[in-house]
Amino acid sequence: MQQDFKNYPNVNAHLHTPYSFSAFEQLTDALDRAAGENVKIVGINDFYSMEGYVEWRDEALKRKLFPLFNIEFISLQEEDQSKGVRVNDPNNPGRTYLSGKGLKCPPNLLEPYASELADVRKESDEQVKMMCGKLNEALASYNAGFQLDFDQIKKDLTKGSVRERHLAKALRIAVYNHLNNRETAITSFFESLFGGKTLKSNIENHAAVENEIRGNLLKAGGAAFVPEDPNAFLPMEKVRQIILAAGGIPTYPFLADDAKGGFTDFEQDIVQTAEILKQRGIYSVEFITTRNSVEVLEKYAGYLYDNGFVVTFGSEHNTPAMEPVELFARGGKPLTAKLKQINYEGVCIVAAHQELIRNGKTGYVNASGLADISKRDEYIRLGNEVIRKVIGEF
Repeated sequence: MQQDFKNYPNVNAHLHTPYSFSAFEQLTDALDRAAGENVKIVGINDFYSMEGYVEWRDEALKRKLFPLFNIEFISLQEEDQSKGVRVNDPNNPGRTYLSGKGLKCPPNLLEPYASELADVRKESDEQVKMMCGKLNEALASYNAGFQLDFDQIKKDLTKGSVRERHLAKALRIAVYNHLNNRETAITSFFESLFGGKTLKSNIENHAAVENEIRGNLLKAGGAAFVPEDPNAFLPMEKVRQIILAAGGIPTYPFLADDAKGGFTDFEQDIVQTAEILKQRGIYSVEFITTRNSVEVLEKYAGYLYDNGFVVTFGSEHNTPAMEPVELFARGGKPLTAKLKQINYEGVCIVAAHQELIRNGKTGYVNASGLADISKRDEYIRLGNEVIRKVIGEF
C-alpha cells in the first residue's frame, strides 16, 4: 500500500567502507559524497564487520543524514550446491551472499555468534595472507626487487579486515613506487608478471589496473590464486541466525539480470524465488541497481514489494572504481518514481526496526526471524517519522 508521501528522498542502503574494502579512502568520504549528491539515507554494509557503526552514526548525524547499520556475509547453501544451482554468485553453485539490515548500534553480538563471526573473518584473512605469500614467490621469480609485507598492508590499507582487493592495490602501489611511475617500465613489468599478457589499462586508471592484477594473478589460474577454504563459509541458516542475534533483518541480495539479460538458476523465476526465500525465513531483499535494467528492477522489485518483502537498493562501492552515491540503473538511467517509492518505504521499515531494537523492543522480525508483514504500513509510518527527525522535511 503506497503511503501518502509528497516525494521520496534519495537513498543508498548498501555502501562498503574501508572497514572491508571500498572505493572510499575514508568512511567520511562516503558521507561527504552522499551529502554532496543529496542522498539523505545511507547504509553502511561491510563484509563481516560492524566496527564502523558508531563512526558511521556519529558522522552521518553531523551531516543530517540518516544512518542504517547493515552487514554482509558470504554463506553456503548446501542443498543448492549439491544440485549445482547458482544462487547470487554466478560462478559458484550454492555460494550465497546474505546481508543483514538494521542491526544494533553500538553492536552487541553475544556468544556463540561473536566467535563464529570472528572465526570466519580469520579464515578470510588467512586466505589472503597465503595469496600474498604466493605473490611474493612470483615477484621473486621475476627478480622484481621488492616484496609485499602482509602485516604492513593490513596496517596501512585496511581497518583490520584484509581482502584480495587490498592485495591488488598494494601491488599496484609497490610497482609504481619501485619503478618511479615510469609508464614503459610499469607496463613491461606487468606484462612479465602476467605471463606475457599486455596491460590493457592506462596506468593512471588505478582502479582498472588493480582489476587486471586481480584477474590475472589472484583469480583461478593466476600465479597467486589460493582456493577458498570451505571453513570460510558458514551455512546460510547459521548466517541468518547471526544476523538475527545482532538485531538485524536477514536480507537476500539479488543479482537479477546481467548485461546480456541472463539470470542465475535461483533467480530466473521470481515467483519461485520469492517462495523459497520465505521458506528459508527471509523476508527482505536488496538490489545493487547499477547491475540491472530499469525494466527488470521494476518487475522484480515490484513483485517482491507487492508480496510483502522489504525491498531496498544500494550501490556497494566495494571495488576501486568511484561511482555516484546517488542510485541509477544500468547505463546511468534514473530510477523511476515507483522504484524510489519502493526503496524509501523499504528503508522506513528498516529504520523503524532499528529504532525499536535500539529501545529493547521487538522489531519488524522477531527473534526467530518471522516478519510482521501484516503491520508493514505501521512500520513504514514509524520509520518515516524517525527519518524525518534527522533529515528534516523533503
